[in-house]
Amino acid sequence: MKDLLKLSALLLLSFLVFSSCKDDPVTPSNQEYTTLVQYMASNNLDLPKVLDGWVKSATAVGVDANDYSVPNYYVIDIRSQADFDLGHIKNAVRADIGNILEAAANANGKPILVACYTGQTAARAVGALRLMGFDSYVLKWGMSGWHEDLAGKWNSNATDFQSPNWITTGDPATVQEFDSPTFTTGETEGAEILEARVRAMLAKTDWGVSKTDVLSNPGNYFINNKWPVASWTSYGHVTGAYRIDEDLTLANLKYLDPSKPLLTYCYTGQTSAITTMWLDVLGYNGRSMMYGANGIVHTLLLNGADAKSTWHGTGAGSGPDTNFGYYDTAGTLHGPRP
Repeated sequence: MKDLLKLSALLLLSFLVFSSCKDDPVTPSNQEYTTLVQYMASNNLDLPKVLDGWVKSATAVGVDANDYSVPNYYVIDIRSQADFDLGHIKNAVRADIGNILEAAANANGKPILVACYTGQTAARAVGALRLMGFDSYVLKWGMSGWHEDLAGKWNSNATDFQSPNWITTGDPATVQEFDSPTFTTGETEGAEILEARVRAMLAKTDWGVSKTDVLSNPGNYFINNKWPVASWTSYGHVTGAYRIDEDLTLANLKYLDPSKPLLTYCYTGQTSAITTMWLDVLGYNGRSMMYGANGIVHTLLLNGADAKSTWHGTGAGSGPDTNFGYYDTAGTLHGPRP
């Protein structure tokens, strides 16, 4: 009888162990996400801090009137080598965005100014630098805002565009809570997880989305309109968009859906690019609408209250406001236009 009881107990124990291993769902852990959020919160790396004074127009960086250098900054240009050779700021160094952390290590204590074509890719680079502790800034409008010879990308993309999915009526979508994203770096400490995520973000190439793709397929994205509520109806918005602007912080990440590409748009694509970088680091599949509302309602913005956020708008630090000399690879100066 004792042997029978022992055998029954053994069989029951085996069944319970087997059942536990078989039936327990295997789900990815979000421990790294939790550790990263806690680390970023304790080190003042919330989005409002990352965005604090992050962009500077060419007129605000102390350009030398004699040779058009920027002596107070270490200038890193992340455009292609070919375009850098055609025209760049004197003493600028060229680097790929994927190597921006290594390039920044050579700044020797100077604040860093990052230049690209339009200010959008540089925004991602500066976001990464700021998360890693570098004193860094975006050249507003990129090299487009330095000299009209280099302004082709903004001149051709600041346009008006019609779409039934760009509307001026209706309220923002109602927020709800979602699960947090999951990712694995293999690290356990907050600082190491952050660096791994920053490097992964810098390697990402599909972060920018065209307005035509967004407006043709808004349902493919979780869309966040990142500008003040007053602009929601005055300039319009993407149908179905949320308006999580002032509330976009570490504490409110729960309102973002990690199961869809998370598309952010703003006036110019510059703020949405640095915001998208921050979200990518935190494990979201971030996307930024290139050129922002300037690619859809440029004329309306130009004549509105936010002209300073418009290419060639009054006070925008672009066009006639910025006209500085640049150098080609042979060292030849191309002076300001008369």
